[in-house]
Amino acid sequence: MTDTNTDSLQNELIVAEVESKVSASQVELRWMALVEEARHFDRPVGPDTFRRLWNNCFSSWESADGPVPIWFPSDQERKHSNVANWMKELELESYPEFHRWTTRNRNEFWLQAVRRLGIRFRKPTNQALDDSLGATKPAWFPGATMNIAESCFQADDNAIAIIARKPGGPVRYQTVGELRRRANRVANSLVDAGYKVGDALGVVMPMTDWSVAIYLGIVLAGCNVVSIADSFAPPEIATRLNIAGAKAVFTYDHQLRAGKQLPLFRRVAEATEIPAIVLSTGSILSTDIRDQDLDWSEFLVDRAEFEAIECSAQETINVLFSSGTTGDPKAIPWNHLTPIKCAIDGYCHQNIQPGDVCAWPTNLGWMMGPWLIFASLINQGTIAIYEDAPMGSGFGEFVQDAGVTMLGVVPTIVKAWQTTGEMESCDWSKIKVFSSTGESSHADTMVYLSSLAQIKPVIEYCGGTEIGGGYVCSVVVLPNYPAGFNSPAVGLDFVLLDPIEGTIAQEGEVFLIPPSIGLSSRLINRDHFETYYAGTPQLDGLGQLRRHGDYFRKLDSKSGPVYIAGGRADDTMNLGGIKISSAEIERVLNQLDTIRESAAVACSKNGGPEQLVVFVVTDSRAEEADLLKAMNGVLRTQLNPLFKVSEVKVIASMPRTASGKVMRRKLRETVT
Repeated sequence: MTDTNTDSLQNELIVAEVESKVSASQVELRWMALVEEARHFDRPVGPDTFRRLWNNCFSSWESADGPVPIWFPSDQERKHSNVANWMKELELESYPEFHRWTTRNRNEFWLQAVRRLGIRFRKPTNQALDDSLGATKPAWFPGATMNIAESCFQADDNAIAIIARKPGGPVRYQTVGELRRRANRVANSLVDAGYKVGDALGVVMPMTDWSVAIYLGIVLAGCNVVSIADSFAPPEIATRLNIAGAKAVFTYDHQLRAGKQLPLFRRVAEATEIPAIVLSTGSILSTDIRDQDLDWSEFLVDRAEFEAIECSAQETINVLFSSGTTGDPKAIPWNHLTPIKCAIDGYCHQNIQPGDVCAWPTNLGWMMGPWLIFASLINQGTIAIYEDAPMGSGFGEFVQDAGVTMLGVVPTIVKAWQTTGEMESCDWSKIKVFSSTGESSHADTMVYLSSLAQIKPVIEYCGGTEIGGGYVCSVVVLPNYPAGFNSPAVGLDFVLLDPIEGTIAQEGEVFLIPPSIGLSSRLINRDHFETYYAGTPQLDGLGQLRRHGDYFRKLDSKSGPVYIAGGRADDTMNLGGIKISSAEIERVLNQLDTIRESAAVACSKNGGPEQLVVFVVTDSRAEEADLLKAMNGVLRTQLNPLFKVSEVKVIASMPRTASGKVMRRKLRETVT
C-alpha cells in the first residue's frame, strides 16, 4: 500500500471518528461542532481531513441556499469583534443596519471612525465631509492639519511594533519606541541632507524593519514616498521615478530572495542618475556606489527626536502606481487621510485589535505595503515581516514563531502551499483571520487556507490603490464563504451594472457610489475626472457613479448577499497579485522581431488566479514554444520577472471593433 493510500485511509478513519462524536443535525451547528471536535482530537487533523469533513457535512446543501459557508462566528467571537462593539454603541441590531448607517451618515461615520482609531490632528475640525461641490469633489476634514505618521505611535513605547526574521536567523523584536526613534533619525537625516517639505523620494526596497522606518521617516519630514516594487526592471523603475519627480531613492545593495542575492542597487543605478541612499544586506556595503550616492552609514544621523512636520490633511504623503489601459502606469497620490481608510478597513474587516500580529507578504511598491503599516500600527497591532519569499517552510515557521494572528495572502501563494504541503506541519493555531487580495480566489484553495489554521475565516479583500483599501470585503460578524465577499466596505457602497442595459443587475461591472475617504481625488499624469467619472451613469438617489472596472456576481445566501469576483471588466489584469495593463505587457513584447502584433489577456480558469495568455500575429515561422521562451525572457528583463506567459496562440489577424480597437474580450472567450 502506498503512503498516499495510507494517509487517505487514516483521514477516513479520523473523519468517521470525529463525525461519530457530533450529534447536532442542523447543518451550520453540526459543522462548527465538527470543527471544534477536530481541533481537540487526540491526533493531528490536517487540511485534507478538514476538507472531507466539510464536504460530508454540506453534501446535501441545496444550491438555492446559496454558496456553501466555511465558518460561522461563535457568540463570543461576534461579541468581542470591533464591529459588534461599534454596533452596540449605536444600538443597531444587525450588520446590514450598521453598514447602511456608515454610508447614509458619512459625516458622522468618519468622525466616529477617527475617534475610534485615535487619529491625531494638530488642528482638528468637527466636520468630516463638505460635499457642497458634489460627490465627485468632496472636501474631507476641511481646514484640518496633521501628520498621519504620528498616529502610528499610539501604543505604549514598550509594545512590539515589528517582528522580523531573515531566513535561518532568529526572530527580532522592535518596540514602538525603537521604531519611532528610527523614523525620527530618518527624518532628521533628510533635513540635514537638504531635502525640503514636499520633495519626492523613491523607495525601491523589500519589506524590512528599516524600510518601515524609512517610509514613516519620509512622511514625518513632510516629504512624499514614491513607491516602486523591488521586482521591477530598470526601465519601469525609471518611468516611475520620472513621473513622480523623485529627488533621491532609497534602496538596498542586494535583495535576498529564495536563497539568492539579487543586485537591487545595480538595477536602480541603471534606471536613474538621481542620488541613491544605499543600505547593505550585510555588515559591509557590498556594491560600488557612484559619486552622487550615499552609503546608509553616511546618511543616517544619530538624533532620535524630531518634531513631525504639520501638514494640511490634503497634502501628499505617497505616490503609488496602478495600471490603466494605456502604456504608462497611473500615478496616484495618497494624502494624510488615505491611511485612515486603510486603518478603518483593518479595524472593521480584518478585525485588527491591539496586540494582534499582522503579516502580509508584500512590499512598499504595492498598496498593501503602506496598508500593512497603517492598518497594523494605527490599530496598535504588530507588523510581522519575513525577509524572503513566502513559499517555503521557513515562512510557515516564522508565522508560527511570531504568533501571527492575521495573515494576508495572494491566492497564487496559497496554491503553491497546497501543492507542496510545506505549511501543514506548522502550528498556526494563533491565527484568528486570514485575508486574501490581489486576484480572484478559488473556493477549494480558500478552504485549504482556512484549514491550515483549523478553520478560520478568510476575509476576501478587493479594492485598489485609487481606493486606499477595499470596496468589497467580509466581516467576522457574518458567516464566511470560500472565495466570497459578504459585505461592501464600511463607509462605501457600489452597484453592479449590466454591461449592455446599463441597469442595476445581479451580475455586471462594478461602479462605486462616492464619496469616501480613500477614493483618489487627483492623478499626477492623467485627468482624474476623465479616468473615473466621465460618461458614468447618474442613477436616481445615487448621483454620479465612479468607474472601477471589476466584474462581479451577486448571490443570495441565508445571511445576506455574497459577492463573487469575476476578474476585470477592462483590459487590466492581476498577475500574481500585481495589477498590470495589457498595453504595458504588449509594449514590451512587441520589441521582439518575431512579433508583428500582440494582444495580452488574462484568463481565470475555474475561478482561480489569472494566467497570462498572449495572442500574436507573426511573420516568422517560430514555434509557439520558442515564442513563449522569448516572451518570458523579455518580460523578465524589461518589465518584471514575476510576470510569465502561460500560453501563446498564433493567429492570422486580430479581431477589431469598427474603430480599430482590438477586441480582447473576444480573444479571452476563446481560451478554455
